[in-house]
Amino acid sequence: MHETDMTKALIATLQDWWKAQSEPKISCVHLVVGKFTCVEPLSLQFAFEVQSQNTFLEGTKLSIRETPLIAFCHHCQQEYHPEIGIQYACPQCHSPMEDIRSGRELKIDRVEYSTNTIEDTYAPNF
Repeated sequence: MHETDMTKALIATLQDWWKAQSEPKISCVHLVVGKFTCVEPLSLQFAFEVQSQNTFLEGTKLSIRETPLIAFCHHCQQEYHPEIGIQYACPQCHSPMEDIRSGRELKIDRVEYSTNTIEDTYAPNF
């Protein structure tokens, strides 16, 4: 279950940012997860809930937005949606999948947090 290790890395990254920002109250972490990463959102959600207990993230919501696998065929000059684990070649000309346009993302999109005086959103450049 690589979601457990990914969650540990996510928490470590957030902790570094949290400490640098004078420890604001984080209410929600928004992630973008591509379908081609083979990350299971429910497993990631569960791992986050378990690993954030009794930490600075306890009670923080994890919002996961999945992006579809989209490839581009240079021969046909069209995008297509390969079926993960079944068919990766272009459905028209059967050229191998070479240009992935979407589906490999795995990143923090933004963090919602509040300090004693303001509520804000942070969009990192990780």
